[in-house]
Amino acid sequence: MKRTTILLFLAAMLTVANAQFRINFSQGSPSMKMQIAEQAITALYVDSVDEMKLAEDGIRGMLEKLDPHSQYSTPKEVKELTEPLQGNFEGIGVQFNMVEDTLMVIQTVTNGPSEKVGVLAGDRIVSVNDTAIAGVKMSKENIMSRLRGPKGTKVNIGIVRPGIKDKLTFVVTRDKIPVYSINAYYMIRPGIGYIRIESFGATTHSEMMEAVMKLKEQGMKDLILDLQDNGGGYMQSAIDVCNEFLAKGDMIVYTKGRNYQDAEYRAHGNGKLQDGRVVVLVNEYSASASEIVSGAIQDQDRGVVVGRRTFGKGLVQRPIELGDGSMIRLTVAHYYTPSGRCIQKPYEKGNKKDYSMDVYNRLKRGELTNADSIHFADSLKCFTLRKHRLVYGGGGIMPDYFIPLDTTKYTKFHNEMAAKSVIITQSLKYIDSNRKALKKQYPTFDKFFTDYEIPQSYIDTVIKAAEKENIKPKDDEELKQTMPMLRMQLKALVARDIWDMSEYFHIINESSEFVQKALEVLR
Repeated sequence: MKRTTILLFLAAMLTVANAQFRINFSQGSPSMKMQIAEQAITALYVDSVDEMKLAEDGIRGMLEKLDPHSQYSTPKEVKELTEPLQGNFEGIGVQFNMVEDTLMVIQTVTNGPSEKVGVLAGDRIVSVNDTAIAGVKMSKENIMSRLRGPKGTKVNIGIVRPGIKDKLTFVVTRDKIPVYSINAYYMIRPGIGYIRIESFGATTHSEMMEAVMKLKEQGMKDLILDLQDNGGGYMQSAIDVCNEFLAKGDMIVYTKGRNYQDAEYRAHGNGKLQDGRVVVLVNEYSASASEIVSGAIQDQDRGVVVGRRTFGKGLVQRPIELGDGSMIRLTVAHYYTPSGRCIQKPYEKGNKKDYSMDVYNRLKRGELTNADSIHFADSLKCFTLRKHRLVYGGGGIMPDYFIPLDTTKYTKFHNEMAAKSVIITQSLKYIDSNRKALKKQYPTFDKFFTDYEIPQSYIDTVIKAAEKENIKPKDDEELKQTMPMLRMQLKALVARDIWDMSEYFHIINESSEFVQKALEVLR
């Protein structure tokens, strides 16, 4: 009876409040309107509601009407988004993959917690704190959440090791595990270094300069900077990388917004890469911070860009942290390259679907396979600052040398095997069975690179595994066309699992049109 009286009173008050605030709405009080709506739903709605979810849905609803990059993230989502960019996470320090519902260790982090207690590449982690994780169809995310935890905490892991009958148990003390944003660097030719940046995180600049120092010790004069598939990251990280290439006072990027203080970012003149030629590799998935770097190097005529038109994200997001750990990333400004180009591609507010389909639509229009199909309005014309070469704004960075998408490079048979994880699964099994023999036969990568060839028995195993997934070549000709790229990919995967990603790209890049064009330009 008492609850009914309170609700009736609240309902009456809300009715009065609604009448009262109808006048104020026209005078600009949308926040009060939202508060009354939330209070009415919470107090009077026929079913119980989750107030926090109600608020989150309301925030998402507002942001969805804005640009495609303003977004709300829950505390869990914030952690998942920022962890790869912060340069570390807390866990046990293993690189792993799932093979037939079992976690197999590919590598342990050097001097990491797992390596210190004796975990080896090839081990299967079958239990975590006495809970089975193998053969129970546990998701990869669930397994990761069990292995990760605060630094200093301990976790018991049960391991099955090839050649050892009994299950082994290790107590691992979790620690900070580094996350690297540069996943490959090596001397690709005499005098020419290669660095691939996966994303722009908190440690990217320091990682890059460490790689530069090592490559210079090996005689690097010129550099291929690979930003393919780099979706961006921290703007400041991109600025720090640009600073290494440009002369004192050179503009790197500037920003403008409605209620956001305009800012210019210029080079300090203390960079270690102001000499030597530079080629930047980009594609349609190079975005944001990648476009700051490629745009600055192109506009300042410091180097040339090779590849395909970049994604076209020229919006600056400001993180707004909320009390519960959630966050709003709100677009507050546009950024512009030194020549005045706005890289942001056109979008319709509230229409994220069409925006997300842009790359697919480029493919349909033929833009990814033919540079002549790309057209820019005269109003988007700009010129580089030293050589006054024509460049365009309004939709990504257009490369100086276009690399068309080769739709025939991988056969349908190859693509289907990759999609069904046949290639990666068989590669892990092959490494697992042959790791010791391969390391003994090929003590150095150089010897492996020149001498190793994928055995036919390995190819036959892959083909048979594909047949079990009902994947077959349409004829002998397709099988023949598949073999060169399949052999190359399998060799690269073997190199990755014995050494690391630098060795993987060392092999992959020998068949990359992007890299080969960069080498041609430098020659």
